[in-house]
Amino acid sequence: MPLRSDIKKVLVIGSGPIVIGQAAEFDYAGTQACRALKQEGLEVVLVNSNPATIMTDKAMADKVYIEPLTLDVVKRIIEIEKPDSLLSTLGGQTGLTLSMQLAEEGFLESHNVKLLGADPETIHKAEDRQAFKDTMEKIGEPVIPSKVVETVEDAVDFAQVIHYPVIVRPAFTLGGTGGGIAQNEEELRDIATNGLRLSPITQILVEKCISGWKEIEFEVIRDAKGNVITVCSMENFDPVGVHTGDSIVIAPAVTLSDREYQMLRTAAINIIKELKVEGGCNCQFALHPTSFRYAVIEVNPRVSRSSALASKATGYPIAKTAAKIAIGYTLDEIINQVTGKTYACFEPALDYVVIKFPKWAFDKFVYAKRTLGTQMKATGEVMAIGTSFEQAMMKAVRSIELGMDTMNLKKLEKLSTEEIREKLHVIDDERSFCVFEALKRGITPEEIHEITMIDNWFLYKLLNLVELEKWLTEGELTEEKYDIAKQYGYLDSTIER
Repeated sequence: MPLRSDIKKVLVIGSGPIVIGQAAEFDYAGTQACRALKQEGLEVVLVNSNPATIMTDKAMADKVYIEPLTLDVVKRIIEIEKPDSLLSTLGGQTGLTLSMQLAEEGFLESHNVKLLGADPETIHKAEDRQAFKDTMEKIGEPVIPSKVVETVEDAVDFAQVIHYPVIVRPAFTLGGTGGGIAQNEEELRDIATNGLRLSPITQILVEKCISGWKEIEFEVIRDAKGNVITVCSMENFDPVGVHTGDSIVIAPAVTLSDREYQMLRTAAINIIKELKVEGGCNCQFALHPTSFRYAVIEVNPRVSRSSALASKATGYPIAKTAAKIAIGYTLDEIINQVTGKTYACFEPALDYVVIKFPKWAFDKFVYAKRTLGTQMKATGEVMAIGTSFEQAMMKAVRSIELGMDTMNLKKLEKLSTEEIREKLHVIDDERSFCVFEALKRGITPEEIHEITMIDNWFLYKLLNLVELEKWLTEGELTEEKYDIAKQYGYLDSTIER
């Protein structure tokens, strides 16, 4: 199915200012989309309130509006520019929410503007917490016991039924904004009040807290004909309870058995088919660590923060492909511009490991609470590629601008072993370094797993680094020691030291 003949002029909504919880990943996706649309000879009109991004460069679109991303402004631009289409799925949550509001009001229909990428029903099913729950139950996908509420009192009543702790997730917000984990009624009242205030439709989901389960993501792409591929699987270093944007993420997923992997991949494909997303979609799952029980956490019917990671990790241009699907192409018609030969219907294969390490701005916000939960606090991230987890981890640590070339955090070395053991219970930005320090002190991976619920696979990989460093300090430097240290990603200056 070639380019749709009814599309000539497309309005693209950007993601707005770079705020905590929404780093510059959507700028990357939106820029790719604008390029793909222009390649097809379409006229592109872009609105974004952030002048400090490459997306608002004059070369990216035929017309660039640097204006506040509000309903009134977008309506005025539609009236002036008269686009025939609006691309809703490449500007993060901001673009999706604005598109949804314009569609629901009937404004798009009255101005003959088609919504591309995801139709209002798809967006509603994925973003409205009750509709999402109903849709998952309809196709037999398990969800966590939960209830959608619109008042604090209803939230408190439901929490008494499922017992504390509970997770609060507001509808239509990004980066877990307004959400959190409540251990008791007082905390729930506080979080629920804030969540209802921040949700554009005054709606929150109260769900049973299953922190400690593994968190797995699948990046999926579908076209209008119903062709579906999974681009990439990803696994969080931290279990459920820490927002995926605040967690170290590894691609591909590494700790799953083949049966677990196929089970979740099939679920992701079933979900995107039911939602009828045309373009990129991100499915997040919680998987019980010792049984085959799983639950769907949430689905983003758009290019998400993880899409940028999956795209760069695999070399599969997700945003460009999603933009071309939105204007009528199918996966078997789109050539992968990275390879230049294969088509977009081929699933990428990874024979290497990619690690995303979050970057926090706690050095600037000195009074901020450093603990991590369901609300994202990272302002960006680094991506490291290696032939092993150890090598990629070493590259990531060096890139994160903490002045470190190994996982040894100086301030932790001063603490006693008992204090380190206590600190393992704290979920904060230094958790991975604390785990490393604990392994150095001889605390076993099994004991650390009991406290943190971090999978043993990751803990034993970190233990490899601990043992290598210990080996390097003993006796002379041999060629064998040097070769292994290099394979694990250590710098010459570090080995020498």
